[in-house]
Amino acid sequence: MNLINQSTNNNVNKLEKRNLLLFFIITFLFSWFFWIPPILINKGYLPSFLSDFFMVPFNLGAWGPFVAAFLLTYYNTGIQGVIRLLKRGLDYKFDKIWFIPILLLMPLITGASLFIAALIGNSLPSLNIFDEPWLILLWFFYLLFLGGPLQEEFGWRGYALDRLQSNRSALTSSIILGVIWAVWHFPLNFSPGDAGPQYGVALSLFIGALITMSLMSILFTWIYNNTGRSILAALLFHTSLNLSTYILFPVFEVQSALLFYLILIGVAVIIVLILWGRKTLIGDKNVVYND
Repeated sequence: MNLINQSTNNNVNKLEKRNLLLFFIITFLFSWFFWIPPILINKGYLPSFLSDFFMVPFNLGAWGPFVAAFLLTYYNTGIQGVIRLLKRGLDYKFDKIWFIPILLLMPLITGASLFIAALIGNSLPSLNIFDEPWLILLWFFYLLFLGGPLQEEFGWRGYALDRLQSNRSALTSSIILGVIWAVWHFPLNFSPGDAGPQYGVALSLFIGALITMSLMSILFTWIYNNTGRSILAALLFHTSLNLSTYILFPVFEVQSALLFYLILIGVAVIIVLILWGRKTLIGDKNVVYND
């Protein structure tokens, strides 16, 4: 019986390794199919008539992780698996204290980065959003649905992270995923569109981008693991991240603030690792994982 169980477990592990590899392949092929042609069109390497298809306001490239996760889930577990994955995107049944880091950690880090930059004499970007605070809520939902979180988190955290952590520590899994996450974004460094001011910096400081995203990936894993693998928690944390860096406190517009931003993220990660441990990032507490 033990031999049968061991053989079954080995087959499951091989299947999940294959699924993880397929997830990354599909994600990159889908995203880069939509991201790279506009770059080549802009440089004159592809005919301009293709711009009507590729160079549209809402490029589909960011949906790569979402498409890969749901395609593989449906292929392996059918519609019921898809429904379970979707439900995890609505899973709010975690300790509500976690809404504090989910919603406030990144505004604190970005705001502090600009504040320190101002203290040493740097001029700050416009913070007019606070003159009309109701716009913050509109931006939050816009970014949630169209600014990255929905397109990415069902894949990165909801699909890939689980499989990475099945035979690796939470820290190692986070770093692996962070590096892949950074490389996946890389074509946006050359994008002719307005993908975001951080990509111009990342082009000349790609190692810095790898470090930043790896550190952020650790924070994502910390949030995700301590909320019982709630994809909703990851969605909200990603939205808070984008809202903070793009809208509330645009740190990428001030070079010194960007340095402080990286340092403060590093400090946050060190604190998390000390208090929660690198193996699971949930310390000694038992967190119930919901299917």
